[in-house]
Amino acid sequence: MGTMLLGFWLLAAAGAWMDVSAGSGITAKLNNGLTAEKHLPETMVGGVALFDFDKDGKLDVFLTNGAEQPSLRKTSAKYWNRLYRNLGNGRFEDVTERAFEDVTEKAGLAGTGFDMGVAAGDFDNDGWTDLFVAGVAGNTLWRNKGDGTFANVTGKLGAGGPWAVGAGWFDMDNDGDLDLFVVNYVRWDPATELLCGEQVRTYCHPKHYAPLANTLYRNNGDGTFTDVSAQSGIGAHLSKGMGLAFGDANGDGRLDILVTNDTQPNSLFLNEGGGKFREMGGQAGVAFNDDGRALSAMGVDFRDWDNDGKEDLFVTALTNETFPLFQGMGQGQFRDRTYASLVGRATLAYSGWSAGIYDFDNDGWKDLFAACADVQDNTEKYSERASRQRNLWLRNRGNGTFEAVPFGTAALHRGAAFGDLDGDGRVDAVVSRIGEAPLVLRNTMGEGRHWLGVRLRGTKSNRQGIGAMIKLTSGSGRTQWNRVTTAVGYASSSEAVAHFGLGAEGAVKELEIRWPSGIVQRVAAPKTDAYLDVVEP
Repeated sequence: MGTMLLGFWLLAAAGAWMDVSAGSGITAKLNNGLTAEKHLPETMVGGVALFDFDKDGKLDVFLTNGAEQPSLRKTSAKYWNRLYRNLGNGRFEDVTERAFEDVTEKAGLAGTGFDMGVAAGDFDNDGWTDLFVAGVAGNTLWRNKGDGTFANVTGKLGAGGPWAVGAGWFDMDNDGDLDLFVVNYVRWDPATELLCGEQVRTYCHPKHYAPLANTLYRNNGDGTFTDVSAQSGIGAHLSKGMGLAFGDANGDGRLDILVTNDTQPNSLFLNEGGGKFREMGGQAGVAFNDDGRALSAMGVDFRDWDNDGKEDLFVTALTNETFPLFQGMGQGQFRDRTYASLVGRATLAYSGWSAGIYDFDNDGWKDLFAACADVQDNTEKYSERASRQRNLWLRNRGNGTFEAVPFGTAALHRGAAFGDLDGDGRVDAVVSRIGEAPLVLRNTMGEGRHWLGVRLRGTKSNRQGIGAMIKLTSGSGRTQWNRVTTAVGYASSSEAVAHFGLGAEGAVKELEIRWPSGIVQRVAAPKTDAYLDVVEP
């Protein structure tokens, strides 16, 4: 029986992800402005967002895309951020009929600088999802006008800020509108770029660059923002930020912030209310790995992978560092389960960028996804490692351990966003690749298994219900938890839907929704194998 089960899973893994990039119609290559000087921002691109910009019920794709070369100045050079509209042409198998069309020029989203990350969220609660784009030369806030176009309203944020890698929307004060956290990396100037590498030129180690404080913007509720970095306590901490995710580490109903830092301790900002945050990464057990080392931490997702109601963390890092997996213990505490879960052994040889915790095979247990590649693009010239790597799916066995399944063609993968592109109830992925068009992955796992997708509409909370925690109780009494968030991975933004795999169970007894407003709503016996729209009472 064991051999038969192993064979089943190997077979399932082999067909787990279908590469439908060729038939997707998404053809824009990720241009990182490669130079002989090896400017540091070249290796840091590029973000992906999955969101429904035109409210037709289908997920669209936005890609950040650098420029001709990194610069601290905004110039008249051509930029390549792209927006692709989902045409709803089925399952992307017919390469003669595109699944997406490029609507960038019509939407006005081509870009204004060397851009990196993206965060999607409805900051003005008008029902249309907006975009924040993080970049080297400055950041851009795009308001969705609801007519297929976007307006540049960056002035509502005030100053442009330093080099930002990514950002995320969350309601820090539960007042019903989305605030913005921006992850800043290092001080960088192309005019003073260092020469690194002895015989082969390489991108410089982060130790050569000064750290920055992150930025927190409070939404004023009138379409404008106030920079509250200093008074909140966020601005007192200098680091080299890479990824961020939101969760409630201590169960007090306020969203906390996990920031992964490059070669520095990770930061966990506990939300103390009243607009104040306290950095508790060391005390919480997430600043370092089990060996007491600060890693080159990259992407992160903050989600409950063991179905105990306490949110956990999955972090990607570089080769020989492993991808840390932290188990939430409640009361703001975590324990390192990287090796006990078998994730340590499986990831030691990989370098990871974007990360995601989703139930990809709909068996009722959330799996792990890592977009992989080395930081350097010429690793082969000075080591036995390869620059280009395959991606990793780590299947949750339901017993605290994971089975690692490398898949696909090796590439310089970077950002990744997750969502159901074809409406079949399975979470798909779009992964950016330097020098190539993005990888569009159609999820073919879990055939015949049941599922439920929950979409929220806030009335007292923010319009998308971002931050809401949903508890699902199945017909047999099994429980799962999932939080509504778009801040997932590295430099990317995912679908604002809480997805639940149900395995063989076709019935759900109850959903319990804890809205950011504090309202607790229960939905009895929702229909499964469908998307459920819930309005806050």
